[in-house]
Amino acid sequence: MEDVTDAGIYARESSYLDRSVQIGAASGRVLRVSFPTIPEDEAEAEHPVLEHIFEYLDGLEEIDFDDVQIALTVPTDQRAVLEQVRGIPYGEQVDVEALARMTSGLDPDDEDDIILVRTALEENPTPILIPDHRVRDGPSAAPPAVEQKLRSLEEL
Repeated sequence: MEDVTDAGIYARESSYLDRSVQIGAASGRVLRVSFPTIPEDEAEAEHPVLEHIFEYLDGLEEIDFDDVQIALTVPTDQRAVLEQVRGIPYGEQVDVEALARMTSGLDPDDEDDIILVRTALEENPTPILIPDHRVRDGPSAAPPAVEQKLRSLEEL
């Protein structure tokens, strides 16, 4: 993906999701992905990451977001979980226990670690880019209808 340094809010309506996809970006990194029914007034429609997301939503081919830079402003322990989620391939899914097992330093038998995993998923600032919809029994930061459409798109 080309280096993008424009800062701002970008949004475009998705007919597949029945709502907009909105991103916040700064210094070449995506800060946030959201799904408002009405985007911010100042949102611009053109951004390379939005283009990439809409290629994914077209469902014509498997798209990953490995080349998209994300500014993860979450606690370090949540960051470790979300970095593992980012590595779950298109069309595959894991459960919360497996995600805890995949994350260094976490024990899937420790209830506090399972709570940490669920909290990281729920507070994920960039759903789609960090595909929390691929964690089958965990919460998603995307609205439930969006999560279901993403799961359907990947046949999960």
